[in-house]
Amino acid sequence: MSLVAVKRDLCDLCGTCVGVCPVDCMELTETELRIDAETCILCRFCIDICPIEALEMKDE
Repeated sequence: MSLVAVKRDLCDLCGTCVGVCPVDCMELTETELRIDAETCILCRFCIDICPIEALEMKDE
């Protein structure tokens, strides 16, 4: 099974990805970005729009 993973060392918590998620599966806090793998539809919009390539597709 695949999932979208956050490269925590790169993510600057800008929130760009959260705004494009069609199923609202991302939660941004002051310290981290969380992705609900159960809700995520693997559309890759977040990966494609991230300006610093801090998201990636991973196999579980």
